[in-house]
Amino acid sequence: MAHAGTLLAWRSASSLQTRRTGAGEDPHMATLGFIGAGHIGSTLAKLAIAAGYDVVLSNSRGPESLSSLIAELGPKARAATPEQAAAAGDLVVVTIPLKAYKSVPVAPLAGKLVIDTNNYYPGRDGRIPELDAETTTSSELLQAHLPKSQVVKAFNVIYFKHLEEQRQPAGSKERRALPIAGDDAQAKKTVAALIDTFGFDVVDVGPLSEGWRFQPDLPAYYHRHNAEELKAALGKARRYAELKQRD
Repeated sequence: MAHAGTLLAWRSASSLQTRRTGAGEDPHMATLGFIGAGHIGSTLAKLAIAAGYDVVLSNSRGPESLSSLIAELGPKARAATPEQAAAAGDLVVVTIPLKAYKSVPVAPLAGKLVIDTNNYYPGRDGRIPELDAETTTSSELLQAHLPKSQVVKAFNVIYFKHLEEQRQPAGSKERRALPIAGDDAQAKKTVAALIDTFGFDVVDVGPLSEGWRFQPDLPAYYHRHNAEELKAALGKARRYAELKQRD
């Protein structure tokens, strides 16, 4: 299972302990934690289970509110609090409204790889001055909140239903590509392998500071692109302030 091997390499590089079972260490299994279990989180959890992972899901309403989702996902899924999901996950997906990013537990995520699926929607999140001024990005805010974690921005440009409907085998000519950004090369390699396992190609945009290139309303956002088309769309990205000046 190539995806598990890549994740285990990340855990070794990060000095994380491998998962232990009653029979000892199992090098083929890993756990994905989810802070947030909405449309994106629950769909990614389903894909992760299909790929051989265990998943631990959480939300702001408590584990009992996830009982029907856990029953649907089956025995490889369990519900927990955000702190428990953060502690249990070898890799943790944060998929909550941006306005709540400071509620993400810090200590249990130290040394871990964190995937951030978020976007800034002022109508939902309220105004965040540094994002309005474009002096930082939404994923950089989360990275600042989690200084001992490695944050990778991913899965923020795709409609949740398309995660299942548009996945294709590696090598497919028109396979959809998804962009990622992050400051740690090994973390991005791990996330890219996970995305490939889920059925998509990957375009690495660079550090988190370049994540603005696939924010809402820009050419790379939401639309279906193969890798070459996505690179072209990313190259066409312009800052919001510049776009406003053109209007």
